[in-house]
Amino acid sequence: MSILKGSTYYINHEEAALKLGTLLYDFLSSYHKPSQSLVFVCIGSDKITGDSLGPLVGHRLSRQSLPSVFIYGTLSQPVHALNLQETIEKIHQHHPDSFIIAIDASLGIRKHLGYLTISKGALEPGLGVRKKLPPIGDISITGIVNTTGTFDHLSLQMTKLSTIVSMADSIVSGVLIAYGLLLKRPAVHTASQNFLDSKRTKVLS
Repeated sequence: MSILKGSTYYINHEEAALKLGTLLYDFLSSYHKPSQSLVFVCIGSDKITGDSLGPLVGHRLSRQSLPSVFIYGTLSQPVHALNLQETIEKIHQHHPDSFIIAIDASLGIRKHLGYLTISKGALEPGLGVRKKLPPIGDISITGIVNTTGTFDHLSLQMTKLSTIVSMADSIVSGVLIAYGLLLKRPAVHTASQNFLDSKRTKVLS
């Protein structure tokens, strides 16, 4: 069951991929322009189990054939605290009008352990471990990999790998569901396109 808290949806384990995919498609239908490239920024480190969710998702997405989709952050080339600002600048340079989806692991309360979240707006990486990093993303997806507390770094290190793999499976499947629905979305004509189409019709007739 998805839980709405403010502008964030909490998605539990049951049919998580389908729920995430449906919600992601709803967000993209509302805010993503068909002319925009999709950029996924998968944040985290492959050196800490609990923080490897983003790179694992990026690694799996990079193996898919997704036209007009760009992936930053994989197991071999992670995006983390030390290169996040550089990555943001690179995205602005190479994909200036792109729509960015940020993905990261997070810590939360015990009853939300294992949940996925999706929200409209920027992700604030490092917030769970008290780091201040630049916000990123038009849409944010997180997986709550462990509980927050006094020893947050220790929580990340003690996270089960099976938890990360299961969440990554759900996120990747959800993204593919949303992308498939997006491809079926009917083209939306702008007012100028409609005007040009009407002119062409008159010329042809």
